[in-house]
Order: sequence, then structure tokens, then C-alpha cells
Amino acid sequence: MIKMSGIFGAIAIMIGAFGAHALKSHLQSLGTTAIFETAVLYHLAHAVALLALSNISNATVTKWCWACGIIVFSGSLYIMAVTNARWLGAITPIGGLLLIVGWLALCFQGHKKA
Repeated sequence: MIKMSGIFGAIAIMIGAFGAHALKSHLQSLGTTAIFETAVLYHLAHAVALLALSNISNATVTKWCWACGIIVFSGSLYIMAVTNARWLGAITPIGGLLLIVGWLALCFQGHKKA
């Protein structure tokens, strides 16, 4: 899980920098800068949260919910922001639900170190 959080974190920084520089004018013209920034924020926050749980062996549900949530939530927002395909807004809540379920699962899992 350390490797996965590292990969997610690196990708979040790369995408965030790409959006802030190479895509800046494009996002502004579409009026989707805030959508893109939200995607980066949730992506990076959950990459860091995954790292924090990397030594907790029985937080598997949380880890996988967050990993899938990053992909679905942030991924759909990234695509929506770049393409202005607003129909992707119907998919985004599924990713958000995965992130929420991951946090709630954390409440009910024990805290054994790996």
C-alpha cells in the first residue's frame, strides 16, 4: 500500500501541475478550473491518507475503497474538467460514496499494525 500511495501521490502532483500550467487557459475557457482543483485536492488528500494506513493490516476495506474512490471520483472530475462533459457528474458521486464508505469502514476496523 505504500507503493500505491506513492503512485497516487505522484500522479496527483503531476496532474495538478499540468492543470495549473499547460491546461490553465483551457480550463479557464471552459469555466472548469474549480472542478479540476477539487479533483486534485481529493486525489492528493486520499493518497496521503492511504500512506497513513499503510502499516495497518486490517484496514483493507478502507484502503481499497479509497483507491477506487480516487480513480472514480477524481478521474471523472478530471475528464469532466478537460472535456466539459457534464454527464460525468452522474458518475462522480459513486467515487464520492466509495471515499465515504472507506472513512466509515475505518471506524469499524480494528487497529492492528502490519
